[in-house]
Amino acid sequence: MHTEDQPTPEDDPVLREALKRCSPATYYAACKFRATGSAADLQNLIFGVVERFVERDLRAALHTGDDSLRLREDLGLDSLTMMEVVMLVEEVLPISVSNDELTHLRTLGDTRRFIAAKHTGRATPFLPAAARPPATRWTPGALESHLRGLDSEAPLPPAA
Repeated sequence: MHTEDQPTPEDDPVLREALKRCSPATYYAACKFRATGSAADLQNLIFGVVERFVERDLRAALHTGDDSLRLREDLGLDSLTMMEVVMLVEEVLPISVSNDELTHLRTLGDTRRFIAAKHTGRATPFLPAAARPPATRWTPGALESHLRGLDSEAPLPPAA
């Protein structure tokens, strides 16, 4: 039985198309989040989107790990793949992520906190207010040279 608190997968064909390569649980979490705004559903949505881009042989680490999992070292997500993750999240949620913000995501927890903060309109947790770039949507052309240099950068220390 369908209720407002429990949306069913057929509720949003556009959302279903955007998340077609994600698990059914991710789509369900997205439907529930859109209906209820639940923080738990948002976290499940983020987890599912990240999972979609993690290689199959590394997914066990994702399922048994916690927010301290490093995106690059533990989950094998390079900067280009993280751009794909963010682009999918931007398609599903009404948020925009800048290049500078993307470069500060180092762990699964960083990603979850960052997207939750962006969605609620809170300040970005990784940059001092004066250093925060305007929330503009980036284009692949503008990112090309920037992304080439990211994979060789040393990781930043964890956020305080």
